[in-house]
Amino acid sequence: MSERSTVDKTASPAGAASLPLAGQRVVEFTHMVMGPAVGAILAELGAEVIRIEPLGGDSTRNLPGSGAGYFPMYNRNKKSLCLDLKSPEGLAIARRLCGSADVVVENFRAGTMDKLGLGYEALSADNPRLVYCSEKGFLSGPYENRTALDEVTQMMGGLAYMTGPPGRPLRAGTSVIDVTGGMFGVIAILAALEQRHATGRGQKVSSALFETTVYLVGQHMAQMAVTGQPAKPMPIRISAWAIYDVFETADGEQVFVGIVSDGLWQKFCEAFGWAAEAADPAYKTNVQRVAQREALLPRVRELFKTYRREQLVAILERTGLPFAPIGKPEEMFDDPHLAANGSLAPTTLPDGRETRLPILPIEMDGRRPTQGGTLARVGEHCDEILTGLGLAPGEIADLRTRKVVG
Repeated sequence: MSERSTVDKTASPAGAASLPLAGQRVVEFTHMVMGPAVGAILAELGAEVIRIEPLGGDSTRNLPGSGAGYFPMYNRNKKSLCLDLKSPEGLAIARRLCGSADVVVENFRAGTMDKLGLGYEALSADNPRLVYCSEKGFLSGPYENRTALDEVTQMMGGLAYMTGPPGRPLRAGTSVIDVTGGMFGVIAILAALEQRHATGRGQKVSSALFETTVYLVGQHMAQMAVTGQPAKPMPIRISAWAIYDVFETADGEQVFVGIVSDGLWQKFCEAFGWAAEAADPAYKTNVQRVAQREALLPRVRELFKTYRREQLVAILERTGLPFAPIGKPEEMFDDPHLAANGSLAPTTLPDGRETRLPILPIEMDGRRPTQGGTLARVGEHCDEILTGLGLAPGEIADLRTRKVVG
């Protein structure tokens, strides 16, 4: 619990009290994915996260197509308060709420929050213990005022180049930079909260899409530094291992198999009856097998085509080889491993339908630190939050009538 605030912090959802961030209040001014991802992680770890939405709700709630999953995935376990931030009274409520916060998260364009009077300088003057996280397209520098999206920085930072075949840059198949940038934001927040124990003061922290992308392609930059040769796009890369590819099975399915050590090569040969190959000096080491890849890979492809996928998977699992049937996102709903370890939390969608969505992929003390998957309705917690700020029911009703809150 914050040592600073005298404003009542309303109760977090059931189960949150035993989680590591219980007692921390987070006020979130965000949209789309990157900013909401920060709040989603903090909420799942037990923080009380209050999502400030415009009257009528965040437009992210209603995105079609590939954006339809953004809101339910990254806004669970949060409280919803709708405010008209263009009105003096709405802004006053926002500032008062931020005065009770341990953390503020925002991901609007540079300068937007300052113009509203909700920037770090203004809020920290009233609340010096505040940790203020800005999620941006670019960190400080020549590009800082550019508009960026996940896909923009994947293209700009080299990730799209590395993902697609030559001449066909291809974005990754999920919002990997938005989410990873959000994770870096959480790391910065947790570091700032820890530092606050020593200094008694908060600070402004930031993470950004472009720098996140460059961090992820850093291994390819390091490869260039070590070898003197630029990294080639992944579809035509020179693999470090002879057998490290996707193979077709007899029933038209696909399985990835990687043999990344000499010991695994011996296990592979034993499992599939390749005694002669196991004893062949030309295949003794990985370097030697890589030199023989053009002859070796077609033989492995023919071997695997004699098995149905379930047969091949059973052999590979017994052998301990790295492998993966090629899965699709919709198949994860029925994955037996995820079902057994509780990786999917029940979630009620805005239209009332029930589903299950992934929780944080971590364990703490052998348990999954999570409080489920509640998704707030538009403005659901308005009365609760404003009452906690000391407003009387009549005042709240008047503000709602005048469309200051919702």
